Amino acid sequence: MWLLNAIYYVIPFIVLLSILVFVHEFGHFIVARCLGVQVSAFSIGFGKTLWSKEDKHGTVWKISAVPLGGYCQFLGDGDASSSSNEGLENLTEEQKKHAFPLQNPFKKLAIVLAGPGFNYLLAILIYFVLFAWFGKFSIPPVISEVMDNSAAQEAGLQAGDRILNVNGHDVFEFSDISEEVFLATDHHVVLKVLRSGETLDFDIYLRQMDTPKQQKSVEKRYMLGIKSTGSVELDHQKLSVWQAFTESCGEVWRVTYMTLRGVGQMISGKRGSEDVGGILRIAEMTGDITKNETALDFVTFLALLSINLGLINLFPIPVLDGGHVVIFTLEILSGRELKEKTKEYLFKAGFLLLIALMILATFNDIIHLFHRWFNS
Repeated sequence: MWLLNAIYYVIPFIVLLSILVFVHEFGHFIVARCLGVQVSAFSIGFGKTLWSKEDKHGTVWKISAVPLGGYCQFLGDGDASSSSNEGLENLTEEQKKHAFPLQNPFKKLAIVLAGPGFNYLLAILIYFVLFAWFGKFSIPPVISEVMDNSAAQEAGLQAGDRILNVNGHDVFEFSDISEEVFLATDHHVVLKVLRSGETLDFDIYLRQMDTPKQQKSVEKRYMLGIKSTGSVELDHQKLSVWQAFTESCGEVWRVTYMTLRGVGQMISGKRGSEDVGGILRIAEMTGDITKNETALDFVTFLALLSINLGLINLFPIPVLDGGHVVIFTLEILSGRELKEKTKEYLFKAGFLLLIALMILATFNDIIHLFHRWFNS
């Protein structure tokens, strides 16, 4: 059993995370090299080095023992997060020309933005290939079945109803309904529905229902309780290269927008923090997809996670790329570098906040897995 779990959950998760980390760090690496900044080390994973090789430019490429991230360390950095400049005094004048801390803030800004930027480019590329190769599919927001003892049944929704709007947001595909329901605050939704040419309004409080996750496992979620046939409307639209590109950019923006809405609701207090997930949740979802879905679903999930990794790294938290973006932008606007002591305090605060978020995410993941295992 443990061997099967390793095949379905551990190995695909490591592969997926390694791809995302490599793309992110390669963004930093390639832009730094193009701008003349020396990259000292490029590592997939943390901790003890399992394999390493130095290239002709002096970059040490590594695979490390703990495959839960990675880093790109520049010449002159005291650590992998670029939060310390210890050792600059030991560099030669020639080396200082290529040291990251001594570059102008415009170069620094370009380098730190490249990591999240490459994650977004990966997602756009994946969606572009899918749309260009398979075309654009659309599953309409039409109800094929209303589940028994559901909020939808109590409210009077019927098979054949077409949902036009959820909580003031227009929906165009059936998946849009799930996303809007997930983002609904107080487990309450207002629907605008088209039925036999007439537009109807429904005010519905969601109910907790069992959602099958695997053959022997269920998960309780607040749901409407409706199903779609999954039949495709506008069968296999053929897209030009330009259409595929614009559709892929639109899909990336849609995912970004929905994620930011959810984060905004947590910050404003409209949504609880129980939806914050971490490494364990990603590993679980990766395993479920590997075990029950297709390679296409795996690739689509890779695109979704790439967007989220890029977006999270842009949050203005010191230690993350977004924190560096704020610092370098302030330096550009002020025309002078922030004091080292100020940066030190900012990075320490950012590190503590990041640790707190990781603890919260891990706690939520453990609670989630506990309910999944013991409700099965």
